[in-house]
Amino acid sequence: MKVRTRFAPSPTGYLHIGGARTALFCWLYAQKMKGEFVLRIEDTDRERSTDEAVDAIIDGMEWLGLEHDEGPYYQTQRFDRYREVIQQLLDTGHAYYCNCSRERLEKLREQQMANREKPKYDGCCRDKGLTAADDTVIRFKNPLDGDVVIKDHVRGTVVINNQQLDDLILLRSDGTPTYNLTVVVDDWDMKITHVIRGDDHLNNTPRQINILKALGADIPEYAHLPMINGHDGKKLSKRHGAVSVMQYHEQGYLREAVINYLVRLGWSYGDQEIFTLEEMIENFDIRDINKSSSNFSIEKLQWYNQQYMMILDPVDIAKQLAFYMMEHGIDIDSGPGLKEVVLLLRERSKTLVEMVENCRFFYQPVSAYDPAALKKHIKLGTVEILLSASEKFTGIEQWYADDIHHAIQQVVNEKEVGFPKVAQPLRIAVTGSTTSPSIDTTLDLLGKEKTIDRITKLIEFIQG
Repeated sequence: MKVRTRFAPSPTGYLHIGGARTALFCWLYAQKMKGEFVLRIEDTDRERSTDEAVDAIIDGMEWLGLEHDEGPYYQTQRFDRYREVIQQLLDTGHAYYCNCSRERLEKLREQQMANREKPKYDGCCRDKGLTAADDTVIRFKNPLDGDVVIKDHVRGTVVINNQQLDDLILLRSDGTPTYNLTVVVDDWDMKITHVIRGDDHLNNTPRQINILKALGADIPEYAHLPMINGHDGKKLSKRHGAVSVMQYHEQGYLREAVINYLVRLGWSYGDQEIFTLEEMIENFDIRDINKSSSNFSIEKLQWYNQQYMMILDPVDIAKQLAFYMMEHGIDIDSGPGLKEVVLLLRERSKTLVEMVENCRFFYQPVSAYDPAALKKHIKLGTVEILLSASEKFTGIEQWYADDIHHAIQQVVNEKEVGFPKVAQPLRIAVTGSTTSPSIDTTLDLLGKEKTIDRITKLIEFIQG
């Protein structure tokens, strides 16, 4: 039997971290088992579902590289099939019409809660033999005894007694099918063998299994994933950082880093932290998913991103950096090659957006000087140091880091000052602050003409 997994988001918002991890685990397991990965859009909530949300989900999956083998299927295009299955359940005695009013159900709920009972439908219309009317819904006739046994790959064996379940609604009075019915029919029709989803769906699983049994359908295997919390152990929310996958793309995170971090949110393989995609596929197993929830940490994601900055081919990173440079209005033709920028700044940048800001001075003139840097490093005698450095730089024929370093050292020796007394004013001149990689490699990449020009401008600024 070929393994078939599915990712079935509701298009009521963006693709968030929890959904992206679920999609990744489903995709990885299908890849590992040489199976198929199905994308299904559960858009029956017509009031909240939007085309923009569908696009956001698909864009997020495409950016992560989670290509589906089938789909996307849309539930709103399958209403005829759902009604056909509901009719089958009616015909076989596994469903019935119910005309209980909202008032009656609310009163029943209040009574049950007052008695400290679990609120559930009491089966009032179960044996009335009602027929369709404007005010009727269709309910599933859940078994009254026995247990539902879920052999979950993450949680182990879970047993639910049928007396804990009620006769859930399959079709609302307005003619729209409910979630538990559509999911069952879709999984059945699409021959899904493994349902991998968040454990917030665990309470739906016994209900869905009972419907599948009533239809004579095969029961898929289940793996319910623990939730992802914030760094403080509380439910993940916007205050813990960006929660849309595409926000991480916009903030300059590498796809490989996000994928690696997602897979480690709940899955481990020994002590290994960094995985290639091939290693993930080879080693991934749903039985190795942790039973406890994971905590999301933006600092850990940044760590992964910096690791991948160092690991990946700088040419590939440079191609991605070009996108962000243009997004921030920087003309990449007005400065050094991006590969050289990546090699110089990848140890000092957590994201590509941070790298953009760190390299901006290579492409654009310094528009202002950091007041704190000026106060600390521009002293009596600094102008003479800068003039001497400019003179030495003018005499360099081959503009290389070693020759630049030698020229700076000459100024240090002649002026009898420490190296920072020369290097820091030079940094202020060329970057506007004292933050940059080593001064000789920085000036090498900036170029001779720009270096001397910016030294001149700082001297003019100091002299007023």
